[in-house]
Amino acid sequence: MTDKIVILSTCTSDEAEKLARELVDSRLAACVNVIPRMRSFYHWKGQVESAEESLLIIKSSRALFDPLRLALEKHHSYEVPEAIAVQIVEGSENYMNWLAANLKPVPGLPE
Repeated sequence: MTDKIVILSTCTSDEAEKLARELVDSRLAACVNVIPRMRSFYHWKGQVESAEESLLIIKSSRALFDPLRLALEKHHSYEVPEAIAVQIVEGSENYMNWLAANLKPVPGLPE
């Protein structure tokens, strides 16, 4: 089991690159993949809505989840931005080392 996670978040296509760059620039994420042009269907304020969105696949660590979530909430246009974390159970050693080297150090945890 690793301390690394993948966070899923949807956003408008217009803001996907801005959010991805913000998270990587701040080193809250080592990498953000943007999957453009997906359609989401959801309940919102008593109605079933649909929208074209982009999906952000964000690679980070459990220790950085809360600051990453707060950054998403600060910079996101949605009233309720999605931030769902999935544990990375295993990964290739080289990739996991690269991921760890490109995240913000967390005080009290080994780098």
